[in-house]
Amino acid sequence: MTAAVPAAAIDVEGLTKRYGGRTVVDGVSLQVHPGELVAVLGPNGAGKSTTVETIEGYRRGDGGTVRVLGEDPAAAGRDHRARVGLMLQSGGFDIRARPLETLRQYAAFHRDPLEPAALLSLVGLDTVARTPYKRLSGGERQRLGLAVALIGQPEVLVLDEPTAGMDPEARAATRSLLHERRADGAAILLTSHELADVERLADRIVILVEGRVRASGTVADLTAGLRPRLRFGLDQPLDAAARADLGSTIQATAIELEPGRYEIAGAEPTPALLAAVSGWCAAHGRLVTESRSVGGTLEEAYLDIVRGTAEGEP
Repeated sequence: MTAAVPAAAIDVEGLTKRYGGRTVVDGVSLQVHPGELVAVLGPNGAGKSTTVETIEGYRRGDGGTVRVLGEDPAAAGRDHRARVGLMLQSGGFDIRARPLETLRQYAAFHRDPLEPAALLSLVGLDTVARTPYKRLSGGERQRLGLAVALIGQPEVLVLDEPTAGMDPEARAATRSLLHERRADGAAILLTSHELADVERLADRIVILVEGRVRASGTVADLTAGLRPRLRFGLDQPLDAAARADLGSTIQATAIELEPGRYEIAGAEPTPALLAAVSGWCAAHGRLVTESRSVGGTLEEAYLDIVRGTAEGEP
């Protein structure tokens, strides 16, 4: 007998949101089930924040439906809100309050909260437990926001840029905490620009571009079919004529990713190609500062998806 799939803890169907005559969210659908972590990615202005704020209950959509634990989050009562942990990018805390005071305050809103001092230690803030919020670093503020989201042991977590501003150690600790909460059955939705974190954490990914879902699936789904490419960096940028000459020599196109960094399109990154690029650079007095084969990563898939949309692909 096949086990029943649990109902989605977060269920968004055809969400639309307009500001004036501009549609910023256009028919977005996504689901997050218990024990699943879904990441929402997209460039600035893609509609991520508006989508998440609607899921959090801070905004109402103009079309479609949003349900969190079966209820409209904008109309949900206190008991429902206690089952959902929110981490806002802006923080929203009293700048005079100390982390331990803040956690104790939020713990009082819940029937079975985690112990505030223990949670502060878990997120690495025990040494600044009595430091006013205004004196915390950006990463420390992020960790406090995460602790507030976790204090009530919620069934759903909605996290906006949870690792922004954190040092590598804090990011690793945050990933570990999120792995544990997911293993305990929490449904987790997060936004992030940290693709390395998303690649390690996410069960599924939704990519928004211009208010629409451009792609969704697992990391394996999104990276399937990507061809490896050669990337290289130079000590000084190439002008258009030099790039054209290089392309003619190697019979492929050198795409400028940013000044001084290039990618070879239309050719496999073979030893012969690397030798040809290096030979052209040596003949023209250009120093190769880096070279590597790339492909198959979430970053590559993400950039291909966003660029494809910008170039007008269907």
